[in-house]
Amino acid sequence: MSRTQRLSVVLVLNLALVTALIAVGVTAHSLAVLAEGGDYLLDAAGVGVALLAIRLPARLASRARPAGYPSATSVAALVNAGWLLIFELVVASAAADRLITGTPQVDGLPVLVVSGVAALVMVAGALILLGDADDGEERDLSVAAVLLDTIADAAAAAGVAAAGGVILATGGWYWLDPAVALAIAVVVAYHAFALIRKVLNRRRAAAADSNS
Repeated sequence: MSRTQRLSVVLVLNLALVTALIAVGVTAHSLAVLAEGGDYLLDAAGVGVALLAIRLPARLASRARPAGYPSATSVAALVNAGWLLIFELVVASAAADRLITGTPQVDGLPVLVVSGVAALVMVAGALILLGDADDGEERDLSVAAVLLDTIADAAAAAGVAAAGGVILATGGWYWLDPAVALAIAVVVAYHAFALIRKVLNRRRAAAADSNS
């Protein structure tokens, strides 16, 4: 399976989950599930950017770009990680507000089911992307950004499913929903920031080499 095909499969998986997650998030009053849905929608856009970044170099002659000019994949990685960071900061703010002002009643069963399914689907997506390096191709930064998103999505969905299970079992503990959303937002934002720094450091190193 080619790199483009792998990314296309992950794009379809993300889009297939968005509607279900948003619908369940609204009906179950779950901020964590709504965050999942918004995250998957942003991830789908990020995969689209990564696909565009892969296709563009094939159509544009690489010699037409000046030395040190940012590659399309580097730009794609920055865009993907950048809007993921912004989104997670918004989620963290909303989660903190619910923890301070009070959390509405959350329906645990649909949260458990839809997040459990989402976790399994994202694990499958991550395995598909991990196979990219097995094909003898070096994984570029745009694919690394999508892989980061997919792994984070799988972990986040598992955490939300666990919270839904506890809420269902206890008939309460609604504060777990924003607490899990906040924890996930912090972890994902940290890794998104780390990826942004990695891309910028690589670009600075490339620019220094071209000027030497």
